[in-house]
Amino acid sequence: MQSADKLVMMANQIARNLAVYGEAKAAAGTAEHIAKFWDPRMRAGIAARLAAGGAGLDPVARRAIASLGLPGQAHGEGDKTTGAQNDWLA
Repeated sequence: MQSADKLVMMANQIARNLAVYGEAKAAAGTAEHIAKFWDPRMRAGIAARLAAGGAGLDPVARRAIASLGLPGQAHGEGDKTTGAQNDWLA
């Protein structure tokens, strides 16, 4: 499993790369990327980091992770992704 700091760095990089689309679309795109391409252990690690306060996460990355509704997050924090392809770009 990746270290929590490495996962934070990766999530922040994805969010920054999508920032040109605006905050809402960048968060949605970041969430989609994490849902599609991250191993379940990586998703669990970043969810645990968010649940512990989200130290180091940029606001867009934080919003993206919260929107995934991953196990380990506080009840009611975010919702599940739809699984639609590139929905965030529409």
